[in-house]
Amino acid sequence: MSATWRSGDEPPAAGPVTLAGWGRVLCRGLPLGIVVFGCLGLLLLIRLIEGPLFGLRRPLTPWITRFVCITAFVLMGIRRSVRGRAMGHRGAFVANHSSWLDIFALNASSRLYFVSKAEVAGWPGIGWLARATGTVFIRRDRREAHAQTGEFVRRLEAGQKLLFFPEGTSTDGRQVLPFKTTLFQAFLSPELKDILQIQPVTVVYTAPAGADPRFYGWWGDMDFASHLLKVLAAPRQGSVEVIYHTPLSVAQAGDRKALAAACEAAVRSGLTENAGLPPAV
Repeated sequence: MSATWRSGDEPPAAGPVTLAGWGRVLCRGLPLGIVVFGCLGLLLLIRLIEGPLFGLRRPLTPWITRFVCITAFVLMGIRRSVRGRAMGHRGAFVANHSSWLDIFALNASSRLYFVSKAEVAGWPGIGWLARATGTVFIRRDRREAHAQTGEFVRRLEAGQKLLFFPEGTSTDGRQVLPFKTTLFQAFLSPELKDILQIQPVTVVYTAPAGADPRFYGWWGDMDFASHLLKVLAAPRQGSVEVIYHTPLSVAQAGDRKALAAACEAAVRSGLTENAGLPPAV
């Protein structure tokens, strides 16, 4: 399993993990694994009761997901903060995508359900967790657009909030790629456009002191296992901040390109202002 976006400036190869590093991997990774997979078993057990009684509404299991994600950052030693507030209005979130850590950062901050490319369902580890926590898997195929919109409508009408990564891939965490507009069309369907708001969200990572600023980014030929090992073995950890921007009314946005552009500008501004990056040209 690996990310796909490539940069012309690849990061230096990670060196071998030291003995002390393996100690940190054990001290962080063992309790993390116990929490993640222990709570996953509890979640699946509760779903046996929750599913028949509540269907898509899921009043209990999202709290387990949030507990796991909040605890994960504590166990890894990564500081987490939130600025702004997740909207209470019916709708969806869109965010930049830098790392597999985004899943934990965004789930820790709000009750939500990810929309992900279909290939993720088959990834070891992450794929299992994604399926268990109710991720919507989609294919970027126009022939399936109608069925996917129908699934979005079902989820949103049940009170679920969906989260999309419009860049379509993860990056080095130091930039926002152009937002793909295709998925925004679903929000403009007659069933949704007059009742939805879209809230842009920026996820900003700060690397550990002295480390490459792209330390938490996951891209190019990086595989999940080696990136996870690097994070767990780090002698010092950095931080992540989740920034909620002002929600946008879908009905007032115009077409999908205008809606995507407005969301991209908001997300990009959060990264520019908080990661020490130059403004977009």
